[in-house]
Amino acid sequence: MLKQKSYHYLLLFLSLSLYIAIGYGIQRHETLPLFVCYFLLFLFYVWIIIEKKENNFWIMAAILFRAALLFSVPSLSDDFYRFIWDGRLLAAGHHPFAEVPSYYMVHNISIPGIDSELYNKLNSKENFTVYPPLSQFIFWLSVKLSPDSIYGSMFIMRLIIFSCEIGTLWIITKILRHFNQTPSAVLIYALNPLVIIELTGNLHFEGVMMFFLLLAIWFSLHHKKFLSATFYAFSICTKLIPLIFLPLLSGRLGWKKGIHYWFITAGVTALLFVPLLTMDFVSGFSESIGYYFQKFEFNASIYYLIREAGYYLFGFNIIHIAGWALAGISTTLILTLAYYRIRNNTTEDVDTRFFIGMLWCLLIYFTLTTTLHPWYIISLIIISVFTQYRFPIVWSGLIFITYAGYTRETFNENLQIIAVEYIIVTAYLLYETVWSSRLNHS
Repeated sequence: MLKQKSYHYLLLFLSLSLYIAIGYGIQRHETLPLFVCYFLLFLFYVWIIIEKKENNFWIMAAILFRAALLFSVPSLSDDFYRFIWDGRLLAAGHHPFAEVPSYYMVHNISIPGIDSELYNKLNSKENFTVYPPLSQFIFWLSVKLSPDSIYGSMFIMRLIIFSCEIGTLWIITKILRHFNQTPSAVLIYALNPLVIIELTGNLHFEGVMMFFLLLAIWFSLHHKKFLSATFYAFSICTKLIPLIFLPLLSGRLGWKKGIHYWFITAGVTALLFVPLLTMDFVSGFSESIGYYFQKFEFNASIYYLIREAGYYLFGFNIIHIAGWALAGISTTLILTLAYYRIRNNTTEDVDTRFFIGMLWCLLIYFTLTTTLHPWYIISLIIISVFTQYRFPIVWSGLIFITYAGYTRETFNENLQIIAVEYIIVTAYLLYETVWSSRLNHS
């Protein structure tokens, strides 16, 4: 390996040991050892990215940390059981959006692999699936390649996410060089412990989604519109989040080219949805979206304040009203931001402003959502690499404390912890956007 200072090897060894401990030894309800390991990793991470040296060494270390988790079973998230459930339904010729999981148990329907062993591990037995077609394809592929083994299917999904993460490291570096930015900024993403643990470790598909999104941006920078729009559609069909960036594309491409780009993206997206397009999909997917805005709540900020006001004024949870209202406000603000960016873009800064616009769109969405799991903000971390803003790094450290609510049997959310998380993140965001700006102009 490359010649390094001795403490670099020490940091590498300690970090690798901590990742192995989280991946193979510590359970989600073991809060103290989990937090000790994570925050030591976060401390090492901040130290390395502040140092801004030895880029190649730490890129290889980042890949090693991910590789060390390849054979682990996720202990912080059980979502992957639903991935396998959907994959087994597809492999047996059943539509994953047709029924909720409990239906198959209640009616004792015989489907290979759809049994009580897997069912009892699901965390959403009464909810329709929420995963778009490309994610469903990966679920199906993992089951086809390993039809009888939960571990085997999980390992195949992890290899796909791991491969996408390696691709993301490569694309980030290329985009940074395209804008003549410091290549070492890739370490903000590469070594972030939240990214490593939640993507390769816990099998969340933000890693696949962002890989395709960055590919789309890369080809757009090189004026390859069809390839860019195609990969943008792949990103949307992995998780729906990239839809919120579409209005910004008019600012980067101009209205005429932007609308053409939308049509290509919509066409490829429609083609990818075709295998799932039945009445079962329409009813199941629409109901799953409704669940998201009317039932799901976790680690929210503004919504929790509104919820408390609702309890005070009406005596019950008003999520069925507030969820949709906040979604509407979020959409309006994102469209307004896109319009403002379009009117104020210049040919010199259109690309860099596009990344900043993406950052603010995500921040608006995350601030107004009713549900914000730790892995959701990974997209914010990646986009921040191309900007001067570093509040997502602070957030990636703090959002992990939401795991404090888990016990061996259940989950109890601690609102005091969430308050601390948002107060500190907001304070740092204000420092970067207001105070720091005033200092620079004084």
